[in-house]
This record gives sequence, structure tokens and C-alpha cells, in this order.
Amino acid sequence: MGWRHLLFASWPFEPAVVAAHLPPSLEVDTYDGRAWLSVVPYLNVDVRPRSIPAGGFALPELNLRTYVTCDGEPGVYFFSLDAQGILGVLGARLFHHLPYYYARTELRAVDGEIAVTSERRHPGERPVQFAATYGPTGESFTAAPDSRAAFLTERYRYYTEDPDGRLRYADISHDRWTLSEADVSIAKNTLFRANGFAEPDGDLYAGSDSAPKSNSAPVCYYSPGTDVTTTRCQYWE
Repeated sequence: MGWRHLLFASWPFEPAVVAAHLPPSLEVDTYDGRAWLSVVPYLNVDVRPRSIPAGGFALPELNLRTYVTCDGEPGVYFFSLDAQGILGVLGARLFHHLPYYYARTELRAVDGEIAVTSERRHPGERPVQFAATYGPTGESFTAAPDSRAAFLTERYRYYTEDPDGRLRYADISHDRWTLSEADVSIAKNTLFRANGFAEPDGDLYAGSDSAPKSNSAPVCYYSPGTDVTTTRCQYWE
């Protein structure tokens, strides 16, 4: 698959707050003593098995994730993934046990920026709304090892659970991200509330109804994207 026009918008949280929402087999991974929650919208293109020629469908997505380890192996853990394609959502839930939700999601270029809107329509689930614009600013770079940018972006495994609570994982392969600092304006974001977290800092929020709830400013990066392959999900032994 190809991941395009990504925003990594990340807020620091107390590790104990995030740990309370994780499976017991996973530990919070921290940077500078803080756990991090990231909102990541992007366009997922050419989604297909490796044996099928290029030309797969495009799928705008929005996820809320955090950073974890299992027996010292770093990765990400998704609290939710909202996506436009109902067949892709059902397949990811059934075969990979990922917390995908059907949503009306759109990601497009507008006046030199990326505009994303998402409204969850998954039957029986909490409603979620997200709307933002973002784009790169300054020179592009590749994150230095052990930097905060690398911690928040260079992750090559995700963890999930099956319905019986057994831990599963898949490995991800791609080139290192080309990143830029990002200019971001968020009009709506109920992802945190829907997943049981307090509202994040309001510095990026465009409306008066989104007052700051903490003194911790978010860290934001933009990437034009890269091509990605993943392994099959397997159980952690």
C-alpha cells in the first residue's frame, strides 16, 4: 500500500493515564518521561495483496494511536481507526482484529493545504467527528535516531488483540519518513473523548468552543508519504 499526505499530531500524556487503556501484555513507551497520543490522518492508496498488480483502491483514514513495547519490542497500539471503505473496514476487523470503524472520511488538497473531515457512521458505536487542515512548513528532514520525531514516526510494528484477548502483531516495512514541521488548524476533534481520554491541549483548535485543557502543546509533523508493506498478523508467543 502507499500512505500519502500524513499528519502526525501528537500530545504528551501521563504514562499512567495511557497505561490504563492498554492490554496487560503491553507497556507504555515514553519519550522524556511522557506517553504520547497521536492523531494521524492520511490517504491509503493502492491497497492490495502483494500477488495482485498495482491499481488497488484508495482509502482515506484517521487513527488515534499510542506507543508501546512488548518484551522490549517497540510498536504502536491503535485505539481506533476510522475509514471510508466499508469492505476494508469489515476485512480489517475480521481478519486482523484491528479497531476499524466505518466513517464518512474525505482527504483532499485545498489551496496548497490538506483538508480532512471524518464523521463516524459505524452502527452501535460512539460518534466521532474530526475536521482539520494541515501542511508542511520549513525544510524537509529525516528524523535523527533517538530524536522525538523518530520516536513518534519511525515505528515498524503494530500490536492488536483478538476477541479472546490474545496479543497479535504485524511488522511494517517502509523507507524512513521524509518529514517537515506542520502548520495545523483543527476545527473538530472528538477522538480523545470517544476513547476515554480527556480533551487535548487547545493550541491547534480554531473555534472558541475548544478551550485548552492542559499546558502541554502538541508536536506536529507532515509527510508526503511512502510505500508500505506489512506481514501477516501472528500471535505473540
